Amino acid sequence: MKGLARIGTAAVVLTYLHLVFGGVVRITGSGMGCGDHWPRCNGSWIPPFTDTLVMIEWTHRLLALLVVLTIAGFAFTAWRRRAEPDVAGARGVLRPAAIALVLVVTVALLGMVTVKLGNSTFATLAHWTLAMALMAFLLAGTVRAGGLGGAAARAEGGSARAMRSIAAGAVIAFITVVLGGLVAKYPGANVACPGFPLCGDTPASVAAGASHIQLTHRVLAYLLFFHALAVTMAVGRRAGESAMVRRVLRIAAVLVVVQLVLGAGMVLMQLHGHLRMSHQAVGVAVWLMLFLAAYLARVAQGNPRPTELAP
Repeated sequence: MKGLARIGTAAVVLTYLHLVFGGVVRITGSGMGCGDHWPRCNGSWIPPFTDTLVMIEWTHRLLALLVVLTIAGFAFTAWRRRAEPDVAGARGVLRPAAIALVLVVTVALLGMVTVKLGNSTFATLAHWTLAMALMAFLLAGTVRAGGLGGAAARAEGGSARAMRSIAAGAVIAFITVVLGGLVAKYPGANVACPGFPLCGDTPASVAAGASHIQLTHRVLAYLLFFHALAVTMAVGRRAGESAMVRRVLRIAAVLVVVQLVLGAGMVLMQLHGHLRMSHQAVGVAVWLMLFLAAYLARVAQGNPRPTELAP
């Protein structure tokens, strides 16, 4: 299933880039760069790029089109090859690929609604959350096709204990990243805690609800930091765990540390634009790596290692 794995990997990469670029749109205030027109931009398919905001929003929409086409190709290829082993069925590639296709269309339509509502906070948050969920199904389908370490994890084997502990970290990461999107959009939440690692004195102009959102996001981020490091060390010490799972976990742990440093720098440097973009890009990568590690562990669990099969 190398062909399916390659298409799935391409879809994962493009969707990640689209998510990161969505952060650029939000941070630069380009969300309404095309006005309330959708799918056209200010009434044109290819508008004049005399305004940076227009260029950023149009590029974001172009990336969205590429994502939709790639995921459609992934699902269609899986459907055409459904008679092959491990393509159809409960653990096959077709199911998550089909769900990803439904989700990406839903995300695109929700993007239209978001534009029509003037980029309202909760419409934008719903758009962001569904896009994050879309990544999970793309990763699952690609791993089932043998890509992104799926074939190696299946051959190496692993334990249910590792899968459960890593999955808990992935859940924390998902909630943390979704809350990060809320912090970025909710009025005053991004400046509600000027101190680090504690909140500091909330500015008088900021509503109490905004500081609560920021504090919840931080507490979850700190919890994720300690959980990711603890799980990485625990799985690394246990014999019989998949080497691929360990490798992905180590990458996730490094990213969590980088994310904490970026978060501190972002607060202390008063929300510097480049740090905000980097913070979001790394945050999404943390979620992806932890979900990938959890899913690889799920694929590996219950499979005996090759050495355990020897007489």
